[in-house]
Order: sequence, then structure tokens, then C-alpha cells
Amino acid sequence: MPNVRTVVLATNEIYHVYNRSVANEEVFNSPKNIKRALDLISYYKCSNKLRFSFFTKLDEESKSYYLETNNNPLVEIYAYCLMPNHFHLLLKQLSDNGIEKFVGNFQNAFAKYYNIRKRRFGALFQRPFKAKHISSDEELLHLSRYIHLNPVTSFLTRFEDLKNSPITSLPAYLGKSNRFTNIKVIVNIIKTQEKYLKFLEDQIDYQRKLSKIRHLVIEK
Repeated sequence: MPNVRTVVLATNEIYHVYNRSVANEEVFNSPKNIKRALDLISYYKCSNKLRFSFFTKLDEESKSYYLETNNNPLVEIYAYCLMPNHFHLLLKQLSDNGIEKFVGNFQNAFAKYYNIRKRRFGALFQRPFKAKHISSDEELLHLSRYIHLNPVTSFLTRFEDLKNSPITSLPAYLGKSNRFTNIKVIVNIIKTQEKYLKFLEDQIDYQRKLSKIRHLVIEK
């Protein structure tokens, strides 16, 4: 029987969304692939009238104007992480079927780009993507920490290097960039960006707090 997602994706609710590549192929493994993935996430978080291929041909001023004036958001993004063979997204659904549309558009567009580059065919991501409902501020805070620290706890990078890396939304929380991540909701829970950084750096406490969100971690 095919794997079926049972969680209901409701408008104005927050979810941890996760998916893995087929056969664990490392797809987010180069600066060029990571940049394309982030460009697609930024573009498809809203419902678009332009095709992405047309959008990429615009000059930078026109691109910025289009993104700033597109007021049809499907989701609000609170955190993300791109691991070599999977991704994590912390999302709020803003319109009916918004998460389905956003994730579907992102996965399909990235698969098309990746397949052309690698001269491969077929699905790139597993179906369906997985999602867990976030029901409290405490879960939201601790899950954002889990997502941001995923590359560190997986021994892919050091925490200091992560502060400047595009593979997670952490730089947005440090005021270094903010292409599409809304940091206000999570920062408001913990009061300041400085406190959030300290919260992340507390590795010992991280291991203890992880038990509070184990039911929300959906990597397996």
C-alpha cells in the first residue's frame, strides 16, 4: 500500500515539513544547487502569475519589484535547512492547500533543474512529503533549534561556520540576510536575537530539550 500522509494541513496552522531525495541522492551538495533551491523557495512561497523561467530573465530591479508586490502568499517560512539528501521547512499555511502547492512547486521545479543538469529522469523526491503539526510556542521554538542545528549535530559543519552559511535560515536570525524567512515569530517567543543564539549554542541543553519534540522529528 502506498505511503499516505494522514496529517491535515489546515490554514493558519504551523507545520514541520520534511522530505528526502529518492535513494538518498545528494542533491543539495553544491553552492549552485543550494542557490537554485533557495531561489525556488523564495519564488514559490507565493502564488505566481509568471513562470519561474520568465522570472529569471528579468533584471534585478524588476525581480525585486515583482517579489515585493506579489501579495498572494501560500506559506510563511519560519526556518529551513538544506541537508545533502533532504530538507526541513518550518511553515505556516496562509491559504487553502498552500503547503501542498508550495512544496509541490518547489520539488517539481528543483527536480526539473537537477535532472537537466545530471541528465537523469524520473522523480527526485519521495512521495508524499512528511508533515507534523506544531501545537505550541514551546514546540515551535525547540523545533526551530533542531532544524538550525541539524548540520552541526550531523557533523557536516561547525556552529561558527553555520552562522554564515546559506544551508539554514540561521543567518537571518543573526541579521545577516533575510530573503524570505520571517524571524519575528520565533524571536518574540524568546524575546531577543541574542537570547536565541545563546539558546542554539547550549549544546547540552539541546540534547535534553530534544525529548520534548521527538514526536515532531520526522526524518525516519
